[in-house]
Amino acid sequence: MRRLILRIVLALGLLLGWVGQAEAHPLGNFTINQFSRVEVRQTAVHVHYVVDMAEIPSFQALQAIDADGDGQLNTNEQQAYLEQQAVALASGLHVSLDGVALPLRVDQHDLSMLPGQGGLNTLRMTFDLSAARPSTNSSISMVYRVDNYSERLGWREIIAVAADGVTLAELNVPAVSISDELRSYPEDALSSPLDMREARMQIASGGPAAVPTTPQVAAGRPSTRADDQLAALIANRDLTPGAIVIALALAFILGAGHALTPGHGKTIVAAYLVGARGTARHAIFLGLTTTLTHTAGVFLLGFVTLAISRYILPEQIYPWLEFASGLMVVVLGIALFRSRLLLLLQRNKQDAHSHDDGWLDHDHEHGPDTHTHEHDQALADWAAGRAAGQKIEQPDVSWRSLLALGVSGGLIPCPSALIVLLGAIALGRIGFGLLLILSFSVGLASVLTALGVLLVYARGLFEKMPVNGMLMRALPVLSAALVTIAGGIITYGGLVQAGIVRL
Repeated sequence: MRRLILRIVLALGLLLGWVGQAEAHPLGNFTINQFSRVEVRQTAVHVHYVVDMAEIPSFQALQAIDADGDGQLNTNEQQAYLEQQAVALASGLHVSLDGVALPLRVDQHDLSMLPGQGGLNTLRMTFDLSAARPSTNSSISMVYRVDNYSERLGWREIIAVAADGVTLAELNVPAVSISDELRSYPEDALSSPLDMREARMQIASGGPAAVPTTPQVAAGRPSTRADDQLAALIANRDLTPGAIVIALALAFILGAGHALTPGHGKTIVAAYLVGARGTARHAIFLGLTTTLTHTAGVFLLGFVTLAISRYILPEQIYPWLEFASGLMVVVLGIALFRSRLLLLLQRNKQDAHSHDDGWLDHDHEHGPDTHTHEHDQALADWAAGRAAGQKIEQPDVSWRSLLALGVSGGLIPCPSALIVLLGAIALGRIGFGLLLILSFSVGLASVLTALGVLLVYARGLFEKMPVNGMLMRALPVLSAALVTIAGGIITYGGLVQAGIVRL
C-alpha cells in the first residue's frame, strides 16, 4: 500500500512539474521597461523614448487615464494622460554637452494598448524629443541619462547612433537594439535584464554618411510574453457551468505545479516532519494553513495595487514577505533545535543511568550457574534496549510550529494569482476570480500536504532501517538545524532582493 502511494505521488509530481514550467513571464507582470534611441545630428540631438508597461502597472495607469470612471478610454482621456506623462517623463531625461544641460522638447507622442494576460492590457507609450546643440569642429563630450521609474523593476536599454557628418567615439552603449525597441525580448538575456541608465560618448564633426540599420535580436529565440495559463482562465469568454468546473480544475493543477517550483518551504516541511511525530492530521492542517495564507496574501497585494500603490509599490513588498517568511522559519528552527537538543541530552543521560544500574551492577553472590544466567539475561535485556533505541525518538508535533510553517509557506503570493484578481475586477468577474484564486491556493497547499502525508507513511519504513541508534536519536536535532539553515537562506535572499545586502 505504501509503495502504491509513493508511486502515485511521484507520478503526480512529474506531471505537475511539467505543468508548472509554463507559468513564467519573460520579465514579470510588475515591470516597467524603457528604451532610448539617441541620434546625434550636426545641430541637434533627437531621442526616441519608449515605455512598455506590463499588466500590473498598466492596470494602475489605466485607472488614472479613465478620468470619468466609465471603464472606457476615449480619445480626450488618452490625450490628457499623454500630455501629463510627456511633461513628467521628459523631466527625467537629461542631455548635457561638456557638462552644460540641453533642455529636451517633446515633438510627438503616442499611446497604444495591447492585450496582455488575464484580460488585462499592456500599455506602450512612445515619445520623440529633441534639443538643439551648437555646431562645433572640436570634439565634445555628451551624456544622456534616464531617471524615470528608477525604483521600478524592468528592462532598461539605450542605443546611440550618429547622423551624417557626425562621428561618435568612446561609446559605452551599442548602436543596435537587441529587443527591437521593447517588442521582442531575447530569452538568453532575461535572466539578467539590461540595466542601462546612462550613455556617454565623444562627438566630433565629419565622418562617413550614416548607414541605416535595422534592429537585430540577440542570439536565441526571441520572445514577447509567455502564455500564463492561470491568468488565461479568467479571460475565458465561455463561462458555462462545465467551463467553470474545468477552469477550477485547471487552476488546482496549476497551483500544485507552482508549488513544485523553488520556494514554498518544501524542504522545511520535509525536515520538520522527519524529526517530529507527525500524523496525517498534522499534514492536512499544514495544507489548510498554507491555503488560507496564500489566498489572504493575494488579496492583501491586490489592495496595495489598487489603493496605496502611490505610497508602496507592490513589487517592493515581495522581498520583505520573503524576509518575514525566512525570519519566522529561523525563529522556529532555533526553538526546535534547542528543545530537541535538550531532549536528546536528557535521554542520553537516562540511558547512561540505566546502563550503570543494569546488567553491569547485578548481584554476584550466587553460584556459577546463577551468575551466568543473570549475565545472559541482563545482556539480553540491554541488547533489547539498544535495539529499541534504534527507533527515532521523535518529539511531539507542536500546533503552533505547524501554524508558523503553514504561514511561511503561503506568505508569498504568486504574481499570476494577482493578475487573476485584477483581471476579475477589470472584467467584472470578481466571484469567478476569487474561486480561481482559492482553487489555485488549494492546489499549491495540496503538494505540501501530500509531501507531509508521504513522509508520515515513509517514517515507519525509515525507523526499521538497521542504522546506528545514536544517529537515529540525533535525527530530530539535525532536522531542526536544517530548518534553521533553510530559514536563514530565505531571510538572506529577501535582504538581497530588497537591496539591503549586496552580493
